[in-house]
Amino acid sequence: MSLGHACVDVYQGAVAALVPYFVAERAYSYAAASGIVLAASLLSSVVQPLFGALTDRWAMPWLLPLSALTAGSGVALSEVFGSYPLTLAAVAVSGMGVAAYHPEAARAARAVASGDNTGMGWFSLGGNVGFALAPLLVAAVIATGGLNASPLLAVPAVAGAALCAAAVRASRVRAPAGRPTESSGSDDWPSFLRLSGAVVCRSVVFVGLSVFVSPYVSERVGGGDVAGTAALCVLYAGGAVGTVLGGRLADRYGRVAVVRRAYALTVLAVAGVVLVPGPAVYLFVALTSAGLYVPFSLHVTLGQDCLPGRVGTASGVTLGLTVSVGGLAAPALGALADTTSLRTALVPLIVLPALGGLLLRGLREPAPVRQSAPRLPVR
Repeated sequence: MSLGHACVDVYQGAVAALVPYFVAERAYSYAAASGIVLAASLLSSVVQPLFGALTDRWAMPWLLPLSALTAGSGVALSEVFGSYPLTLAAVAVSGMGVAAYHPEAARAARAVASGDNTGMGWFSLGGNVGFALAPLLVAAVIATGGLNASPLLAVPAVAGAALCAAAVRASRVRAPAGRPTESSGSDDWPSFLRLSGAVVCRSVVFVGLSVFVSPYVSERVGGGDVAGTAALCVLYAGGAVGTVLGGRLADRYGRVAVVRRAYALTVLAVAGVVLVPGPAVYLFVALTSAGLYVPFSLHVTLGQDCLPGRVGTASGVTLGLTVSVGGLAAPALGALADTTSLRTALVPLIVLPALGGLLLRGLREPAPVRQSAPRLPVR
């Protein structure tokens, strides 16, 4: 499931990684290029809670391979069209595939991990590895033939669909198909909404940096596209360490305490990215990555424990919307960059993790979800 997650989340990272190439090859403004990120995010934001609600009523494991193919086909076709509206439509289809994948995948992964923070960390690690590989994959494909070579980006989708199908077959040995396993406990909506507000703040910071850190670093330190791609890889690669580290720290110190400290670190790290000149920007990008990724899987398990009766809905919001909500703010940041500068556009990203930390004040550690043991099918 972790490997399948990596293949799907390549396409979330790929949309942001394509922005510099749209600017260079098609002369799009920053606002127009970030509008492509919005297209991938907008439909996903609308339909993801719907998929979460559906998975709360019925287990739909068949969604996993289908959504992987949908996510990949949209990105693979998005650069083929010279038309801006068709490009927007293609990435919107990709966003819908991503939206369909996350709620069911997170629900199933939590069941397989038996609620363990470290286990969910490994599942989330797969998605973060996909993000980290996206800039390298996009750069390699574009180098072969420009944006017209984008159909090659469909390869991870095929691999992801095969991996998801294998995971579905293996999971059927553990539990029968049908309604998800019932959970005990009552839903704590006030705490969940507070947590969701913090996730939104984290999302805007993450997507804003995903879209603009590459051209920003290229502008600050020189080195052209290579320097920018390196910065984006540092931002994404930190997830490989941060996500698993977050689960281990949470097992020792508690999830809420770890999440709060991660948000505090993010404030200082983003300030360093924006304000400290020279190559030191790479160090602050790495620290920002740690601050953003340490709470990544903890958001998911906290949300699921806040809403034990709606695990799919909680998963769809805390895991899937982590990226898509931030994409809604990308055009505003792009417009600000066009009218002022990239540096000015990144300044608001310093404030948002501080706001997220304030929302988390007073949040208590919820009781872990206790799921009834799955029944083996009668043969």
